[in-house]
Amino acid sequence: MSRFFPPIGVLPQMFCAVLMAALPVGALAGDTGAPITLLKRLEVSRLMYRAGLADQDPLMIVAAAKMRKTAPIVPGTRTPEGGTAAQTGPLSAEAMLNTAALLAQGNPALEKLVEDVRFVTVKGVQDGPVYSSTAIAAQKTDKYPGIAFTGGSYAEIYVEGKGSSNLDLHVYDSAGRLVCSDTDITDIAYCGWRPDTADQYTIQVVNKGAGTEYSLVTN
Repeated sequence: MSRFFPPIGVLPQMFCAVLMAALPVGALAGDTGAPITLLKRLEVSRLMYRAGLADQDPLMIVAAAKMRKTAPIVPGTRTPEGGTAAQTGPLSAEAMLNTAALLAQGNPALEKLVEDVRFVTVKGVQDGPVYSSTAIAAQKTDKYPGIAFTGGSYAEIYVEGKGSSNLDLHVYDSAGRLVCSDTDITDIAYCGWRPDTADQYTIQVVNKGAGTEYSLVTN
């Protein structure tokens, strides 16, 4: 079956529509109560990418890549108790664009859009959200104790797998109380909360599926 490609003239409008559809409704209405944070952008961009793959839609994948470019992160050295660091990180915008380029073959307008986004640059970051990657066996739980977050500031954790497992995320404070969790059936998980006071937290990543690799990102 051949794929449908939109006329060249409507591509810019469609591209903007896809990007705006990815943002929370509050952002479109000027609501500043729910921050569109870098880690939230990572989550949304990965979900958009997967939707684009499912629909074989290069435009949606390009939009996902452009959003991911707006959320720069830096590598760290954090590993779970007894774990070993892996070399791969979260899916890159470049990898997303490579997929979009394959789907866009034969349509000059889409091919140009892919290349335009490929050369979009963002300011380099010296610090900010930090990611680390590790392998996790099937039915295993990884623990990251002693992760500090500042009181009164929004705290975030994002987990991104390779698309082949079911990863859950749990966050506990120093008293052992669960403060946040994400237990859906995907291998993408996000937690965001605002601690009242500075505290040390324990992060648990639970693999309920097959062995895989994942990246853990904290702000």
